Amino acid sequence: MKIVVAIKQVPDRDAAIRMAPGAKEIDERELQWAMNEPDAYALEEALQLKEKHGGEVIVASAGPERVGTTIREALAKGADRAIHIVADDLGARDALGVARLLARAVAPESPDLVLTGLQSEDRGEGQTGVILAELLGLPHATLILHVDRTETGLRVKRELEEGWHQWIEMPIPAVLTMQSGGNKLRYATLMGIKRAKAKELRAVSAAELGVDATPAIVLEGMAAPQKQKSTQILRGSPREAAAELVEKLKTEARVL
Repeated sequence: MKIVVAIKQVPDRDAAIRMAPGAKEIDERELQWAMNEPDAYALEEALQLKEKHGGEVIVASAGPERVGTTIREALAKGADRAIHIVADDLGARDALGVARLLARAVAPESPDLVLTGLQSEDRGEGQTGVILAELLGLPHATLILHVDRTETGLRVKRELEEGWHQWIEMPIPAVLTMQSGGNKLRYATLMGIKRAKAKELRAVSAAELGVDATPAIVLEGMAAPQKQKSTQILRGSPREAAAELVEKLKTEARVL
């Protein structure tokens, strides 16, 4: 199988996020960067499929020069080669614009499968993968936890609400957006890091792909979330208070 995995470089989870002047983008100075976690799970699924069925895993990522470190991480984990779509203005492009870049870069590869993360940890729109499927003219499914190759195509496990799951049959080629948690992520080994240096990393500019940077959606502004604290007193017997607490953790906090 030839599998393309779209990965994105995002600010590290522990990074202190500040707004840039104008409040339309974050201040990237002094930020640490990492691979988007859902994309890391997409990469892991692709590598496991390759180990079971053979083939090739290609990673594709758009962004400025710094994205190269995240691409090399993917190569060190086991991807065979990579495409870097050089776009210094990625932050100004909406989901449609990014999907167009990926579609132009991916289409010539004629992959059997395209995997993306369900959403990015910075914007969280959850749109790029499904728009990419539309642009490529391929069937797609979302919230995927596991992929099996069958004689006729794919059998995928989708996450539904409240712990329910759904298994569906799909043809190939296809596009899948992967949910986090379906696999245990691997680390790049020292040997993998050494091998990554010799693997192909092809750079192509957004201009070469002929994709206009004019967004369909204009971002008017950004703001940091306001921190709020509240106290609730649960009355009644200990049994009643415990039952109410469990219900609030399920329906309000959504941690159970």
